[in-house]
Amino acid sequence: MNEFGNKRTVIVGLFVFLGIIFLLTGILMVGNVHETFKRKMKVVVLFEDVNGLQTGNNIWFSGVKVGTVNALHFFGKSQVEVTMKIEVKAQQYIRKDAKVKISTDGLIGNKILVIYGGSSNSEAVEEGDTLAIEKTFSSEDVINTLQENNKNLLAITSDFKTISKKIASGDGTMGKLVNDNTIYSQINEATKSLQNASVKAQQFAGSLATFSEGLNKKGTLANELTTDTIVFNSIKSSVVQLQKISDTATVFITNLKEVSGNSKSSVGVLLHDEESGAHLKETLKNLASSTKKLDEDLEAAQHNIFLRGFFKNKDKKIKNDSLQNR
Repeated sequence: MNEFGNKRTVIVGLFVFLGIIFLLTGILMVGNVHETFKRKMKVVVLFEDVNGLQTGNNIWFSGVKVGTVNALHFFGKSQVEVTMKIEVKAQQYIRKDAKVKISTDGLIGNKILVIYGGSSNSEAVEEGDTLAIEKTFSSEDVINTLQENNKNLLAITSDFKTISKKIASGDGTMGKLVNDNTIYSQINEATKSLQNASVKAQQFAGSLATFSEGLNKKGTLANELTTDTIVFNSIKSSVVQLQKISDTATVFITNLKEVSGNSKSSVGVLLHDEESGAHLKETLKNLASSTKKLDEDLEAAQHNIFLRGFFKNKDKKIKNDSLQNR
């Protein structure tokens, strides 16, 4: 009887022990209490607004849970210092220049912290380091943005309503364009003019193409001017000669101006001295009078009895020379 009671007690104790073990295992698995026994390091982040973040919220890095939020404390005037407990095994992958942002676990889930970024040139994060943050939009910020967009949309709608009303009533350029057929006709005529100008431009381009073909056609003057070096050198030489003649004429005119400006020179005296000009005119008149008298004397000599034979023989000789030349 005693042996049976002892066995029963042992069996009951064994079942109770196994139940306690299963209970503790379930508690550890459901509550993630086993995470408490992992080695962790403390890293600090300073936020302006934690947006409902609480102690115990998870910390993720590259989609893997690497720790939890350990504590929240006010810092400075309005900042919040968030202490993170990060597993030591993830330390080598998180860099000092990595950033932290507040996100949501699912669409309407709990708040979480997400560690991302970091360059390979930077060292791994260490115990007590402070990571930088990236400001994220909260639901309130999104709602405020939507409200501001709604206000802008309402203003745009009001403006468009006013503009459409003016267009319908024929006000402004667009209103006249829509309601006035005269303006439409003018625009249509302008379009036709532009089309005609385009056609003429195409014809001009065709003429240029024909001209360029003529330049390439051998035997033409244009081709010789562009390809024959002899003709080009001849034209160049002619241009040089014309330039020399022009230079000479310029020098001559310059010298003539200088001489005419000098009242002591012969040309200057003729141009500026009235007395010399009067003498010159008188001399020319005397020469004309002398020439007239000389003609009269020669005509009288031709009728002179002594010289008449001389002039007749001279006239005959001139006639004979002219007949021989024919």
